Amino acid sequence: MIDWLKRTSSEPEIEIGEATLPIVLKRHRTAKRLTMRLAPDGSEVRITLPRWADASEAIAFARGRKEWLTTQLAKVPARTAIEPGSELTIRGNTVTVQWDAAAARRPKLIGAELHVGGPLEGLETRVRRWLEREALNLFEEETRHYCNAANLAPVPVGLSRAQKRWGSCSEKSRIRLNWRLIQAPDFVRRSVVAHEVTHLVHFDHSPAFHALLGNLYEGDIGKADRWLKTNGRSLYSSFG
Repeated sequence: MIDWLKRTSSEPEIEIGEATLPIVLKRHRTAKRLTMRLAPDGSEVRITLPRWADASEAIAFARGRKEWLTTQLAKVPARTAIEPGSELTIRGNTVTVQWDAAAARRPKLIGAELHVGGPLEGLETRVRRWLEREALNLFEEETRHYCNAANLAPVPVGLSRAQKRWGSCSEKSRIRLNWRLIQAPDFVRRSVVAHEVTHLVHFDHSPAFHALLGNLYEGDIGKADRWLKTNGRSLYSSFG
């Protein structure tokens, strides 16, 4: 279980270059030391700390590692707008946006081109909504697959637009998955779906959880995790 520390108006912050980022603290019952990472979109510094650690120690920990945070923030891709001729990634493949005002508004993927019509204004919104629909269709299909493999009844699936998490599983047996995973390679997206389905059985990261995940997921979970760690931030470079 993770206990988020209550946010207040005096929430700690840290200055990294010209940016001022909030320092968000969370306690984890099994944590043995302080760990720190930058949110995928570079919006905040996140620190996990043991139950016994003092919040002031965690804040000092972050402020003492400004150089590392500066390096990490520099790796966050600049936000790029979607416009005619833009390139984006769908299921790990590079696709070019081909816009024609006279074409159908609903995007259509043809080979390595995403054809979309309608007014230029709102182009990005139409592309994003299409990607979200595609993501939900895949998530629902893959959730059914992994639930069946785990001898579970299928559960409702919803989309998440979170800036911090790829997926979540509620104790009410509902899964939410970050729509941006539609941009990642299939093996990466499927690993996250399998991870959340496993949480329907084990609401923790115990050895039993990892054993079941290893049985459900057909690929190399370590490879998928490494891809997200290395490339996850790139999924935030398009769409606000």
